[in-house]
Amino acid sequence: MLELLPTPPTDPLWDLTYEFGSDERPERLNLVLGVYRDQTGTTPVMTAVREAEIRLAERSDSKEYRGLSGNAAFNRSLLELVLGPAGPTDRAAAVQTVAGSGALRLLADLICRTRPGTTVWISDPAYVNHRPILEAAGLRVRTFGWRDAEGGFDTAGVLRELQDAQRDDVVLLQGCCHNPTGVDPLLDDWEALAESAARRGWVPFVDLAYHGLGDGLEADLLPTRMLAARVPEMLIAVSCSKNFGLYSDRVGCAIVLGASGQAVRHAETALQNAARTLYSMPPEHGAAVVTTILEDEGLRAAWRAELEVMRGRIMDNRADLIAHLSALGCGDQARSLARQKGMFSMLPLSAQQMLRLRRQYAVYGTTSGRINIAGIPAHRIPCLARGIAGVLGTADAPRAIETLPRRQQSGAAAAVQA
Repeated sequence: MLELLPTPPTDPLWDLTYEFGSDERPERLNLVLGVYRDQTGTTPVMTAVREAEIRLAERSDSKEYRGLSGNAAFNRSLLELVLGPAGPTDRAAAVQTVAGSGALRLLADLICRTRPGTTVWISDPAYVNHRPILEAAGLRVRTFGWRDAEGGFDTAGVLRELQDAQRDDVVLLQGCCHNPTGVDPLLDDWEALAESAARRGWVPFVDLAYHGLGDGLEADLLPTRMLAARVPEMLIAVSCSKNFGLYSDRVGCAIVLGASGQAVRHAETALQNAARTLYSMPPEHGAAVVTTILEDEGLRAAWRAELEVMRGRIMDNRADLIAHLSALGCGDQARSLARQKGMFSMLPLSAQQMLRLRRQYAVYGTTSGRINIAGIPAHRIPCLARGIAGVLGTADAPRAIETLPRRQQSGAAAAVQA
């Protein structure tokens, strides 16, 4: 049987990760996978998570099945977190999933069971796994542009292209910190998208994977809450990987909003049935950790404080990279990065230039130009800037380093001298 299997494509992100693992250069820098790393290059266990795990270990007395929807308390906590205390939770249901990817797949299956062959619109560029998940569920995929010529959000272009979206088409939007570009709509743009959905009848499908790491937790959730208040139906895929640091515990949630309680109950049962055929039920540990944190006032405050520290480090990394690029004569590229937020930035480099960056400077990013800003140790930012300037051919045209803030001057000087 296996002899009949054609050669399948490999995953490009993991291919690069494996290549990085075999690279023996000590200066190599892995900016491929979307994981937060601290100054030492480690992906830490959050303090609130560690404390929640201690409490769970002390009181754990059973490993009994939770059921097809997973941890009910977790689902309630995520509904309130995402939609807000005054949100439309009375017409919403949540099912725990195997991380955000599992939520995307369950909701894609729900779309296909409801209306086979539905068209789902995704941004171009999009998260690398969006199209494969949707097509594997049997859905048609169309794309709409995301950025304008200056690298910002293309408000007019997006709204113009979505005029072709038919009633009951689905539009997949990332709620904040767009992956891979780091470019988000402004609040007025979200208002325009909500108005388009309400008027034209397309269904918003929001992917929430980075809330808390852009403009702050409440600000990052505001567009999703705005959409939920404006449309009769909506789908939301939630991941706890990034903002709780639970990458390997695979914690997520699929949320459906409907116009009636009966419709939501039917959707919840359909999600349970889909889960039953895929993995039966999700793992408990990570969901129990999140629930313990969100239900305890002290742990919740500690988690939010640590999340703010992570967000601040990401912002500082991006600001430092912008400053060093400007000092190396890459002003246009620096201005492009200044429009971005969240874990990822899209470098204005071609696939060939990204290959040069990897081979010549040992900096690993995707061929599309995406790098993980959250994965750079601060002391390596000058090296990264030097590599980018090197492949652009502008490293010998620096501005005066004295224009940089004091904490950035020494690193920028080192980059220029190198």
